[in-house]
Amino acid sequence: MPAMDAVTHTPMWSERIWNDLQPTPGRLSTALRIVLASLLTLILLLVWQMPFASVALYFVFIVGRDNPSVSLRSGVFSLITLTAAVATELAVVSFTDNDPMARILSVAVVTYLAGMLVAATTVPTLGSTWGFIFCTLIALWERHIPANDLVKVSLYLLGSIAITICCSVFVEYLFGSSHPVEQLQEERHVRYRALIALYTLYAQGADAKQLHDAGVRVARLAAAGQGEMQRLYNTIVDRNLDPISLHIGARVRIPMIAQLMDLSAAFATQNPDPYDPEIRRRCAQIASECQAILEDRDPIHEGYSPPPPNANLTLLDRVEGVLHVIVSMPRDSSPALDKELVALPANKVPLLIPGAFKQASTWQFGFKISLCATLCYILYFAVDWPGISTSVTTVLIAGLSTTGAFKQRMAFRIVGALIGGLLLGLGCTVFLFPQMDSITSIVVLVAVVAFICGWIAGGRQFNYVGLQIAFAFYLVAFEDFRAPTQLAPARDRLIGILLALLIMWFVFEYLWPVRTVTAMRRALASILRNQADLFRAEIAMPKHEELIHQTDALRDHIGKTLAAIRSMRDSVEYEFGIDRQRQIDTADTVVRAGLTSAALIWNELAVLHREDDQDFLHEDCLIELRREIAKQLDLLENTVVPELKDAAAQEESLSFTHPSCFASAHILEHPRYGEYARNTIARYEELESVVAGMKA
Repeated sequence: MPAMDAVTHTPMWSERIWNDLQPTPGRLSTALRIVLASLLTLILLLVWQMPFASVALYFVFIVGRDNPSVSLRSGVFSLITLTAAVATELAVVSFTDNDPMARILSVAVVTYLAGMLVAATTVPTLGSTWGFIFCTLIALWERHIPANDLVKVSLYLLGSIAITICCSVFVEYLFGSSHPVEQLQEERHVRYRALIALYTLYAQGADAKQLHDAGVRVARLAAAGQGEMQRLYNTIVDRNLDPISLHIGARVRIPMIAQLMDLSAAFATQNPDPYDPEIRRRCAQIASECQAILEDRDPIHEGYSPPPPNANLTLLDRVEGVLHVIVSMPRDSSPALDKELVALPANKVPLLIPGAFKQASTWQFGFKISLCATLCYILYFAVDWPGISTSVTTVLIAGLSTTGAFKQRMAFRIVGALIGGLLLGLGCTVFLFPQMDSITSIVVLVAVVAFICGWIAGGRQFNYVGLQIAFAFYLVAFEDFRAPTQLAPARDRLIGILLALLIMWFVFEYLWPVRTVTAMRRALASILRNQADLFRAEIAMPKHEELIHQTDALRDHIGKTLAAIRSMRDSVEYEFGIDRQRQIDTADTVVRAGLTSAALIWNELAVLHREDDQDFLHEDCLIELRREIAKQLDLLENTVVPELKDAAAQEESLSFTHPSCFASAHILEHPRYGEYARNTIARYEELESVVAGMKA
């Protein structure tokens, strides 16, 4: 269920799990494609007797399946990464003459770099895959096996995963989405129709049964989250399709409507009085605005005023706030619309996140991952227990950068390990494998497990459990294709997983903790920094093509960061301590600020991209307006992350300039520039009001 306000009923875990397992658009087809890809991979591995079946079968879940082109690109990147991992392994062994100390140092260095790549690139799986495969292969050289055999094993691993990638890409090209633009539009329409029905019933004072049924429908759609819409959006940009029916800023609109669904579901759960005249009036207004958005009309949005900082907001206040942000977004679906304003093609998205290597958190994350992996590597060889080598690979698969998110993933990891490794893995080893004597029985078993894992992985809140069930099951049950004769190997691999969790818990929780709220603040600060950079880039007035190229990377990062902030909000409830409620409230404020900032940036981008609006960049009054707003955004950044600033900077961050001082009355009333200037100032004023609420 969606994140709840402090005054609402918090659903029980059983209710959350049940809602997360409900069918959602695209969930069944994705699970079936995972099953088909898994079976094709399994049959080919069996026929050719390829090693590392457990790794290859798990890679079915790693290959991107947003659409066929994403699968192909993800597959190519994975093959390149695998080749790089094998090359790195062989280079370390060759140039150091297989020196034991060099192997340990190489694990520390490679996992450090892998962690940095996870944090600093737009394709984080590249770093984790490189480190994962390297650590798997370099550990083989600790055994007393001829070098020629080890080189062959390395190449066999490359071949096994190549089979997985080919099967996954083949399945996606056969059964991938065919009309993603229409599907994404329908996803939006389904949600708005559900909202219209809910708020119309409240406005009419409907009976409890009708309100309950409408609330359940909204709650189900809210539980689906933004995943399917983001998948369809990725399909559009990767295939460079014409998004003619979508609006400007399609990516940032997705977390906006997802947040609107979350708050509306929480509002319905709160059971407000349907006969209160004020509630009925406000619900009627919300229904009217949603109807206008659904029909691509300009909503009548008069009389709304942003709440003051630190106001005690009700859920209905928050619903109105998110709806105001959506209405404030520029809307243009004319034939002359610049299609790149709707969806930025994938070939214009850079591999590196702008400014990521300048942030200390990137280097810190790499160090934490390296420390965990190196400790696991040294420990399992120091105690001469090769069976627990799964501890190193677990670090590369399960590592996260924030304490709250880590606690969430650690809990899910333990649950996945117990279900996949203990219940399914050891259970099959004891009861099923001794009775299985044909390929058919193995295929049926893998099909059932793959479907269960694929279905769970399609949820919003517990999707990580599905991945970890698959990881633990394959790692414990599929050492090779021979029938197991003892339980010790499966037991050891399960212990290796638990050992890694213990070490990661110690490092992430006690040696170098970073709370989820702190990570959310830093993410919001990066959005504000990117916005300030955009205003300064406009002031510098480079060539139009060069300016667009600079802003493409910024807008892509802002869109992805906004989606990440919403995802991190779900992890805050896994934090513990006396200030837990304050952290939840701060996280809600960060989400509001992120959504509000999107309206500001897109008000700017809508003008920036049009060739015939270039006079907006040269008007002196507008240049001064941008310069002042860039300065204010810097101060807002200081307010968002005060722990990163000195005392003087914190004191300065409280000295905001009132938005009315940004522009003269002449420019505000100008027939051409007035609307743009008023919108820019209004959006900034709303953003400042929300951020000011985080000072405490």
